[in-house]
Amino acid sequence: MKKRLIYFLSNLFPEHFAKRAYHVLTHPQIKKLRPQELEVLDTAEKEQFDFNGTKLATYHWPGKGEKVLFIHGWEGQAGNFYELIERLKNTDLNLFAFDAPAHGFSSSGKTTLWVFGDAVAAMIEYIKPDYLLSHSFGGVATTSALKNNPNFKISKYILLCPPDSFSERIDQIAEMVGISSKVKSVLKAQIQHEIELPITDLSVSNFVKTITIPEVLILHDEADKVVPIEQSLRVAQNWSVAQHITLKGTGHFRILRDDKVHARIEAFFNRD
Repeated sequence: MKKRLIYFLSNLFPEHFAKRAYHVLTHPQIKKLRPQELEVLDTAEKEQFDFNGTKLATYHWPGKGEKVLFIHGWEGQAGNFYELIERLKNTDLNLFAFDAPAHGFSSSGKTTLWVFGDAVAAMIEYIKPDYLLSHSFGGVATTSALKNNPNFKISKYILLCPPDSFSERIDQIAEMVGISSKVKSVLKAQIQHEIELPITDLSVSNFVKTITIPEVLILHDEADKVVPIEQSLRVAQNWSVAQHITLKGTGHFRILRDDKVHARIEAFFNRD
């Protein structure tokens, strides 16, 4: 009933609903960290990184080996990787993570895909990592950063359940909430005006076509209910160096805590 009412009202007042939808898309909810996440973050060396006047919370677990930068997903934060970080702390890898703008312990407020991507670019420029690992929407921000900065030298990159099309994500949210096609059209037009690009260009499949990284691994659960696996398969089809592995029983978030996934990640990063 509520969904039908929203659809009816959004047909009558598309501009109003588009404005509200845009606010939701650009103001991520800050989620409370679990005790285990806080414990791992407390073991890190912490800094506040200035990003265009925004303070980004950064974390460092020193090691003598290659530098790894973790990039969390939308409405996530660095602590999401706590179990993987605990495992990799026992290797020689030099681990880094950060909270994106308006996420975690970074400055709150508005953020967008392109701001998130610029923040990733700033962190790569600052840390100069050898390896990258992103989860979910973090893959969109990271590939956007890499596309816009072809001078970055990354040896290995792991993407966990990455989305592909930003336009499709809006369609999914619209279907879930019940807003009308009129609202979607107004919302997409607003975004296109802001970025001065067709919204259809905002896709990982497009970004990766010009990204040069020697080794890429994509892991995605076949039954992911948040990001359908078809999206990452499409990314792999457009990225000749990418190895795509289909998983079972890890879902969209449990993939971050799965021991077998952790073993694959450790083996990939430690492989000569």
